[in-house]
Amino acid sequence: MYCFSKGIFSLLRLWMVYMSLFRIAGKMKIVEEPNTFGLNNPFLAQGSRLQPKVTPSQVSGPAHLHQLDGKCFSLTEAMYKYEFCPFHNITQHEQSFRWNAYSGILGIWQEWEMANNTFTGMWMRDGDTCGVRNRETKVTLVCSESTKLAQVSEPSTCVYSLTFKTPLVCHPHSLLVYPTLTEELQREWDEAEQARYEGLITDQGYNHLLRDIFEEAGLLKSQKVKVKLPEVAADSKIHSSLQKCTEDFKKQREEIARLRALLTQHNIPFDSKQNESKGAVTVAAKDQHLRGDTGLIDLQ
Repeated sequence: MYCFSKGIFSLLRLWMVYMSLFRIAGKMKIVEEPNTFGLNNPFLAQGSRLQPKVTPSQVSGPAHLHQLDGKCFSLTEAMYKYEFCPFHNITQHEQSFRWNAYSGILGIWQEWEMANNTFTGMWMRDGDTCGVRNRETKVTLVCSESTKLAQVSEPSTCVYSLTFKTPLVCHPHSLLVYPTLTEELQREWDEAEQARYEGLITDQGYNHLLRDIFEEAGLLKSQKVKVKLPEVAADSKIHSSLQKCTEDFKKQREEIARLRALLTQHNIPFDSKQNESKGAVTVAAKDQHLRGDTGLIDLQ
């Protein structure tokens, strides 16, 4: 009886230890931490990684902000962890223990938003599919004593708003657009400004000129569509004309070579320099007898 009671007691202790471990494990959250630039751990299986649709645009804008390139900043709100990597992308990771916890890309760096000669935000677009559109995020830069990701919200479906605080934008001129341009583009902007002032162009035309300048500077993603011209058919008139011209030129060169050989055969000197106006060979032979001829031939 004693042995039986001791066995029951041992089983109860094992059961209590097991339940204790189970409760601890139930509270633990296994979170897949993103690696550099907000993408998932590269050692995971390929199907488990986040798959960006496009490559980020080139680093652009104020030079003092370029030092943020290659760095990432995280923020956990409610059940989600956000990872913001300036000039790269933004990702979201659900902090959940469930097997299908969400991890996705909320946007990839593309272009600046500008107004009144000021950078007003960064646009991260072409994120993961969300219904019939792609997720996108606007990043607003706010002055602060420290650099951090401060807030993330979703004002409309699939469109996110992110507040990024940094002392790099505290100077009054830190977000001006004009100083970031080359001298040539600054001159083009000055000319556009003068033309609008003199009434030579409308406000709409002025805005179009500005967009061209910003696209050239790499601040905006180009909206110009590259059209591939159709290949010219082999039997087209253009091809036929070019082919005929080539064949005629080849025949003329053969004829010139034949005439030169003939003159050389009869020991008749000639000038091989072509006449620029007529493109013919000038033969300088006078009072010369051809072999087998009885008369004089004046070739001039």
